[in-house]
Amino acid sequence: MQNMIILASGSPRRRELLRQIWVTHRVSPVDIPETALPHETPEAFVRRIALEKARAGHALHPGQPVLAADTCVVLDGQILGKPEDEHHAMEMLQALSGRVHEVFSGVALIADGDENYRLSRSQVRFRPITEAEARNYWATGEPADKAGGYAIQGLGALFVEHIAGSYSGIMGLPLFETGELLTKAGLL
Repeated sequence: MQNMIILASGSPRRRELLRQIWVTHRVSPVDIPETALPHETPEAFVRRIALEKARAGHALHPGQPVLAADTCVVLDGQILGKPEDEHHAMEMLQALSGRVHEVFSGVALIADGDENYRLSRSQVRFRPITEAEARNYWATGEPADKAGGYAIQGLGALFVEHIAGSYSGIMGLPLFETGELLTKAGLL
C-alpha cells in the first residue's frame, strides 16, 4: 500500500497531476514569499522556493513525507511572476508573443529525514498574440494567478505553438522528476 504524502501547495493543478499518477496525498498549503533574491538565477530561485515550501510543510507535519514545488516563467533571463493587474498581464503576454521562453519547475521531497530535489526545464514557443486576444484572455480570469500570465492546461494553450520538455512541468509539477523522487523514497 502506498504511503500518504503531504502536498505543501494549494495548487489545484498540482493536486490534479498527483491524482493522475495515483499518488495518495493530503493538501497542506504553506505561505512562503515567492520573490527572487537579487542576482538569483531561475534555477536557484525555484530550488530555494521548492525546498522552503517542503521544509515549512515538514515543520507542520513532522515524520510525514512532504512534497513541494515551484515554477517560474523566464524570458530573456528575467523571471516573470504572476501578473499584478491587467496592465502587467498585457505587458507579459505581449513580451511572450511570437517568442520562445523557458519554464523552470523544481520539485522537493522531504521523507525519512532526507531532502531531495529535481529540476525540470522546458521551452515554450508562443505564436504571435494580438492585443485584443490578450485582453480577451485576461477577461476570462485564467491568467490572474499564473506565472507568466498564462495556463498551458487552459485557454492559454491556444497561444502555445511548440513545447520542448515537460508538459506537466509547465503546468507546475514535473511528473517524471516527481516520480523519481517518490520512487527513490519508496513512496511510489
